[in-house]
Amino acid sequence: MRLFNRTPAEVRAAVVPPDRVLAHAQGPDGYVIATDRALYLGETRLPWSRIDRGLWDEEGLTVVTTDGREHRVPLPEPGRVPETVRERVVSSILVSQYVPLDARGGVRLVARRGEDGAAVWDLVFDADLDGDDPGLRALAEQALEGARRSFGI
Repeated sequence: MRLFNRTPAEVRAAVVPPDRVLAHAQGPDGYVIATDRALYLGETRLPWSRIDRGLWDEEGLTVVTTDGREHRVPLPEPGRVPETVRERVVSSILVSQYVPLDARGGVRLVARRGEDGAAVWDLVFDADLDGDDPGLRALAEQALEGARRSFGI
């Protein structure tokens, strides 16, 4: 019987200091490692402030980043990784506020705590809105400035 759950040397070696390992699981293509500052998917390091959400099913983990990219990792035995990912993503969110822009829809203003502790803001437009439209972008930026003043971030 093991008294302590020691982190394997290869897990510790994969983590960049000062990141601290919170949970890890072995997948077919390597380890998935959740640290206090980022999620490691094999060779890919994703800071918590860049992760929009993590989705779990019986086959593994799908992580969606704030720029819309998906990373899929099979994890037959996830251990504590799912709950750690959820806790870290939720705890990184400082502000999440929906603002209607016009009759067609609105934008979600999301501030997340970056690795350096500073707020990182994202604008998440409704699916049927073009976030590159200059008029909508100006309205969203105006709403963002108001939210920054309101929340002091």
